[in-house]
Amino acid sequence: MSARQWLGAAAAACVLVLGCDAAGTTDTVDFLVPVSASEVRTGNVEDLIVATGTLRAAESIVLQVETPGRLLIGRNNNGSRLAEGDRVVPDQMIAEVTGEDARLAARVEATHQAYQGALAERDARVRLFEQELIAAEELRRAETALEDAKATWEQSLLTEDRARMLTPIGGVLMELARDTSGMPIADGQLVYQGFQVARIAPVDSLVADIDLVGPELARVHPGQKGRLRHFAWEDITFEGAVVRLSPEVDPTTHTFRAEVAINNPGGLLRPGMFVEVTLVVEQRNAVPVIPREAVTERGGRRVVFVLDGQRAVRREVILGLGDDEIAEVRQGLEIGERIVVRGLETLTDGTRVRVSG
Repeated sequence: MSARQWLGAAAAACVLVLGCDAAGTTDTVDFLVPVSASEVRTGNVEDLIVATGTLRAAESIVLQVETPGRLLIGRNNNGSRLAEGDRVVPDQMIAEVTGEDARLAARVEATHQAYQGALAERDARVRLFEQELIAAEELRRAETALEDAKATWEQSLLTEDRARMLTPIGGVLMELARDTSGMPIADGQLVYQGFQVARIAPVDSLVADIDLVGPELARVHPGQKGRLRHFAWEDITFEGAVVRLSPEVDPTTHTFRAEVAINNPGGLLRPGMFVEVTLVVEQRNAVPVIPREAVTERGGRRVVFVLDGQRAVRREVILGLGDDEIAEVRQGLEIGERIVVRGLETLTDGTRVRVSG
């Protein structure tokens, strides 16, 4: 290679090196972590116990046949035969037992005649005693016979009256005149003593039976407020309160029973429904609260990241009451401070961030 060729190759190499160096030079990019933020605000928080249970009526009455006979079901205000689900009022006739069997069982006419005869006999004995024609002992026997006859007649009247079955309470007909296979029976069916005609229960207030674990016993007491929800009405909350706690803990399940009375003014709820009951253990109003998702753990401590300009500053917090969505802040934050709620997984103290959303 000649000297001139060598110089040309060297110059080309220098140009290539300088060009590669220029192409490899880049500016430093300042990366900002994208996050979402929220302000510390005031709100209401609660300590809650959530359980599930089954609704039942607070009380009910059962009407049974006491006098054999033919059963006739009562009518409603429209003249139609009563049916399960109908509302009834106190002293409304639900059913009546009629027929010869019922009349013979009552024996009202016969017992009344016997009473009238005993009364006439007693009056006659009184006159004879006043004329000193009989002894006092004979008069006492006549008076005793009269009392027995009167008692028998009154019992007959009671038996006759019991043939008409009236409800002592208002409520809803939960069951009405069914045979042993569960089929409704027709008017005129012969029934005997002990046959269950109807079961009636008020439903304006129901009771939810819930089972709680043993440690919760110290947090629940009669009078404690509660709320109930059913999946059929997700936007409706029914209010109530604890009315009774079981006096013993189940030795098998280690749970105890709590009874929660629930207001049911619209009649939407029905006995037998499976429901969710929330008991309010403690409630605090107008306290600093933050979204639960803003809280994370670093080094075994609860922390949040507070926005300071374009930086996220780590700060330890002490939390109070709360639920899955919000938490009370007892120490570490002030009302109005902005904190990171999304994108905090990779943050460290002082990380530069960009608030979006």
